[in-house]
This record gives sequence, structure tokens and C-alpha cells, in this order.
Amino acid sequence: MSEKLIIGSASHSYEVASGWGELPEGIAYGYTHGIVVDENDNVYVHNTSKDSVVVFDKDGRFKTSWGAEFEGGAHGFYLHRDNDGIEYLYFADTNRSLVVKTTLDGDVLLEIGTPDRPDLYDAERRYVPTDVCVAPNGDIYVSDGYGQYHIHHYDAKGGYIRTFGGRGSEPGKVIEPHGISINLRGGEPEIYVADRGNGRIQVFTLEGEHKRFVDHNLDRPCSFYFFGDEVYLPDLDSRITVLDNEDRLITHLGEDQKAYKQEGWPNLPKSYYRPDKFSSPHGVCVDSQGNVYVAEWIFDGRVTKLIRQK
Repeated sequence: MSEKLIIGSASHSYEVASGWGELPEGIAYGYTHGIVVDENDNVYVHNTSKDSVVVFDKDGRFKTSWGAEFEGGAHGFYLHRDNDGIEYLYFADTNRSLVVKTTLDGDVLLEIGTPDRPDLYDAERRYVPTDVCVAPNGDIYVSDGYGQYHIHHYDAKGGYIRTFGGRGSEPGKVIEPHGISINLRGGEPEIYVADRGNGRIQVFTLEGEHKRFVDHNLDRPCSFYFFGDEVYLPDLDSRITVLDNEDRLITHLGEDQKAYKQEGWPNLPKSYYRPDKFSSPHGVCVDSQGNVYVAEWIFDGRVTKLIRQK
């Protein structure tokens, strides 16, 4: 019997689940950008192939795939239980400049296109949404992470409310706001923005007012996954970061300080990759048992399950 491969720290140790999530014949990943888990611990992998949503059960058995419309544009991916008690998927499509809400089976319920802001967007100034999140009241927030660096606020039906952010490094401004999520760990909900170009997290009120920065223990943060009192972040420069309820470092998982410094990264030779090290984490989620799933930004995809040790 082979020995378990364990990574992490004393309080957060994980077994690397070898071979989890085998794809059936005829399906291959593109870049694996996002990953989420539903109430039954089914895992949804969002990638840039024609099968842009691939669904597994918690043991890694393939269930289904769909989402050809997101081929090439798959990026932001968010699962949210709306106020009707039902879980939905939200997508940010970089190619089509589109935010989409679907059922867990892919039925489209809402689409939000480029904001009607000719002062911000035109033929030369493109809108490229990279992530989306939903507040407790159903309002939708979209980060234009690859376009003009604004954050747009809509109601639950896609009605435009406001825009904040914009290019810069001073409080309230962002550079490449790559990921966005809602922090519910405190007294009032807050917006967390992965202000990746500035190497920090920026925290806003739900009205878009700057509150504070988190700028320690980060290395190009991509997005967020809140689990209990903790937040899990994929740091694109080769690790997963776990912070506590005051955003202090708990641990880094699978850190590899050599990977992102190599020529050709993120698409390194297959001989380089190791099961206990990450190269380019782009998405992360945590299931009901505390197990961690990581999706990496690599041309043919890479998904890893880490089994929490009790």
C-alpha cells in the first residue's frame, strides 16, 4: 500500500487524492479557470473547452458536461443559493463580454451584457468581465478585470445600479480586479476584490465605498472561496493561501516558488508537475467536509482534490 502524500500545516493538513476526477473519452479540458461545489458536494469544473462545465461527484466520478457556448471565454464561475433557496451558477465570459446566470443543469435564466456607459466603454475601450458574485439581497456585482478595471453593481434582475473602482492604486481604485466575492464573516456584508495588479485584496461596502486593504501574504490573488470563518485564495504565483476570519495567514498549500519564474509558464513540461505542488492556481473551492479542490490555469487543465485530515 502506497504511503499517503500529505501537504499543509498542523491545523490544515490534506491528503492529495491521486487520480481524482478522470475525464471520459472524448472530453478534454482547456484552461481550467473556475471550480465550485454544490450542496451535495458535486464538483463543477469550468474550463475553456467545448465541454466548459464538467461535473463530478465527490469521489471523482464523471456525471455530465455541457456549456459549449462558453468555449474560449470561460473565466469567472460562482455558485450561489438565491433567496428562493435554490442554487444557481453565475458565469463571467471574457470572449462575449457577458455575465450569465443558469440552473445547475445549464438552463440560461439571465444575461447581462456590456454596461450602458459610453463614457467608459467604446470600440477602443472594451468591457471584459472576469468574475461575478451575489450579495445576500440578490444584487449582482461584476468585476471588469481585463477591460477598464471597473466594478459594476446590478439588482437581481440585471438592472444597472452603479459603477465604482477604475484604474489606479489609491484607495477605491484597482488594477486588474480579477476576482470578486462577498464576505459574510463580519457584522455586515462586504465586497472582497482580488486587486491582482496591485498585489492586494481591496474591501468595499456593498455601495462601493473603500473600507480597507489586505496586502500581506499574497502573491497575485485570483479569487476567493469563503468557508466558515476562513477564506481560501488561489495565488496565481503557485500556491493556495488560507486566511483566518481577520485575514491573517493560516497556511499556504502546495507552494512552489520556482514554477511561475520559469520560461513558458504556466504551460510547463508535463515532467515538471508534481501532485503536491501547484503551478498556476486560478480557482478554488471547499466542500462540506473541508476538502479543497483546485483548478489551475494551464492549457489542458489541471484539477486537484485535497482531502482534509481530521
